[in-house]
Amino acid sequence: MSNSATDRAVLPPTVWAARGRHTGPDSEQVIRRILRRRRETGAVDDFAEPADSPAPAEPADPGVPVAGPRVFEARWRVADGAVTVRARLTLTARQAGREWQLVAEAERPWDDAWPSPATVFWPDGDEAGDGGEAGWDYHPAVAGLRLRTVNPLPADDKDMRRVLREAAKDAWCVNLVVHEAMTPDTLGRQPLVRQLPPGLAHRVVEHRAAPQQFRAVNWAVRDLGVEVPRGGAVLLPPDPAPSGYDAREYAVRSVFLDGSESTELIGALRRFAALPRPAPQGAAEALADLRDNWTLMTLEEELARERERVAQYAEALEAMTRSRDLYREAAQRADEALTALRDSPAAAVPVSQPASPLQQLTRVFKGLRPPKENAGPNAGPTAMPEDESGKTDQ
Repeated sequence: MSNSATDRAVLPPTVWAARGRHTGPDSEQVIRRILRRRRETGAVDDFAEPADSPAPAEPADPGVPVAGPRVFEARWRVADGAVTVRARLTLTARQAGREWQLVAEAERPWDDAWPSPATVFWPDGDEAGDGGEAGWDYHPAVAGLRLRTVNPLPADDKDMRRVLREAAKDAWCVNLVVHEAMTPDTLGRQPLVRQLPPGLAHRVVEHRAAPQQFRAVNWAVRDLGVEVPRGGAVLLPPDPAPSGYDAREYAVRSVFLDGSESTELIGALRRFAALPRPAPQGAAEALADLRDNWTLMTLEEELARERERVAQYAEALEAMTRSRDLYREAAQRADEALTALRDSPAAAVPVSQPASPLQQLTRVFKGLRPPKENAGPNAGPTAMPEDESGKTDQ
């Protein structure tokens, strides 16, 4: 794993980012249906599909996803309407379903108590119906892993190591590894991520190691620089890790799987999620796309954007005008200097001082002057100039 965080930008605290995979059919139709429902209930102010994401033709087989990326935008308000959130979701075709990438930005630092942007675009809870609507929360890189639920670790040690290493490489998700001190009952088998605030629940992958897998799981995460306490939990370090990161601060000694709230674990998760971590691969580009290509604007936002464009055009025009005037002034001065050079008599150049390049160039042009009109083709050689005593050179 890389220990350097200098090669990636850090996402600002106003941004919420997540990634996943939808395995059901008609991903676009599911999102449109949910967004329409959100707009009808007032959960979102509005949504749109930008013009640079043209509507595809209806497929012959409704179970086959349409190829090509799809973009959806939504705008809603949180904190009793005081804060506006803008979000952009991009769907990309993959071999097993469609991968989605979601970036949301608020007008102030993100509060995990706000609704999860994922459930603005995707169904949540009882909203999930037939047709694969609920299958949107799969891990984007590791087959079989899901958000919002418990993921038992493979029984094979090598498979366990592979799963954890591949999951840790994907910095879009937070990976939590929990060791069961004893086989839990029905309450203990409930996902711990359900206790998390909405802004965290859809960014955490919960891995569970059975009681007999204690040594195996620590062997699997040894290269990641962490250790799972017996009956406890640990957060896998991000890749790349931020400067000054200490994995020991994100290990919890005891996690009680009895349905009670795991206060210590939730605190560690919130501190971990609040770290100024380097942006995941592609997140900085997605944020720039959200800011630069946003189309779902109010009338006031459109007016502000047009005023900004007018100001930019005026500034560019002023710069061009200044450059033109400078070039014109320089050309006039050059023309005046050339005219003065043509009108001035040739000055004698001292023998001890070499002629300047301009004087040399002037002599060359004088030597190229055409002959006089009365000089015929049979004219004799040009007379040699006389010296100061009036005699020709011998």
